[in-house]
Amino acid sequence: MDPVGIIIWLVLGAVAGWLAGMIMKTGSGNVVANIIVGIVGAFLGGWLASTLGISSATGGLSIASIVTAVIGACVLLFVLGLIQKGRT
Repeated sequence: MDPVGIIIWLVLGAVAGWLAGMIMKTGSGNVVANIIVGIVGAFLGGWLASTLGISSATGGLSIASIVTAVIGACVLLFVLGLIQKGRT
């Protein structure tokens, strides 16, 4: 992957992670955590969309890729919240 592609993934991850944290009210303000949640959310969102037969644009930095990543990140945060509640 070229350096521009890496930067796009980092920006997409940061934006998606931050938006998902705001939507799910779990925002930590930690940029690294937002990037990780956003990137994992992008993969999860793309997988969910393809499993459901929905066409999702996950390449590049576009509105569709951000929406896909945010949905995936919200699902990720929801599942992590359930796991955390189950441990207490």
